[in-house]
Amino acid sequence: MQLTLRQAAGYLGVSDATARRWITERGLPVHEVNERLYLNAVELWEWTVEHGVEVSRSLLDHARRAPDTVPSMSELLRVGGISYDIEATNKIELLREFVARLPLPPEQDRATLVSVLEAREAMGSTGIGDGIAIPHVRNPIVLHLDHPFVTLGLLAHPIDFEAMDGKPVHALFMVVSPTVPVHLRILAQLGFLLRDDELRAMMQRRAPFEEILGRIEMLEATRTTGSYRTARPE
Repeated sequence: MQLTLRQAAGYLGVSDATARRWITERGLPVHEVNERLYLNAVELWEWTVEHGVEVSRSLLDHARRAPDTVPSMSELLRVGGISYDIEATNKIELLREFVARLPLPPEQDRATLVSVLEAREAMGSTGIGDGIAIPHVRNPIVLHLDHPFVTLGLLAHPIDFEAMDGKPVHALFMVVSPTVPVHLRILAQLGFLLRDDELRAMMQRRAPFEEILGRIEMLEATRTTGSYRTARPE
C-alpha cells in the first residue's frame, strides 16, 4: 500500500511541513517517483514504532487489507516480456536500447531512467557473472505503476559488460516495481531461478518465450517441494 506524503501526514496527525521536516531530521522513509514523494504503509508503521511517534491505528488496518503482493516470476515476465535480438556494441548503447523497449506508460521519463542506470554502471558493473546482468541503481527502480514487472533482454551478440568474471553479457533483467519491499522480494525470486543451469542455457541460446517461461513455471512449482535440485554443483 503506497501513501502520498499528505496521506501519511494525516495518519501521523501532523502537517505536511512537519512530515517533510521529519524526512531529513528523523529519517522518515520515503521514495521519490517522478519528483513526488510516496511512503510504504508498513515501512511507515515500523518507523513510528522505532521513533515513538503516535499514528492512527487505521494505518496498519488498511495496510493489512491491501498488502504488497508479489506475483510469481512467470507472471511478472508475462507482463514485462522478453525482448529478443537487442543490438548494441557497448554497455551504454545496450542500456538505452533496453530501456526503450520496456513496457512503460507513456508518461514515464525513459531518459532519466537511462541516466541513473548509466551513473550506476560508472560506479561498477551490474553484471552478476555467467553472461547475465541485472541493471539497477543504488536505490531500487521504483516507478509509479499499478503493477510490477520484469523484462528479460536477450542480445543479438554478447558484449563486454565489465563483469567480475570477465564474461561478456548476453542476457539482462530489468526489475521495475511500485515499492521497495516488492522490488527486493522480486530480486529474491530471480536469485533463486538463476541458479538453474538449464534456464541459463536457454537464455544463452535465445530460446522461444514459451520455452523459457515453461522452465520458470516448472522451477516455481517445484521450489517448495524440493523435488528438483536447482543449485549448481560445487
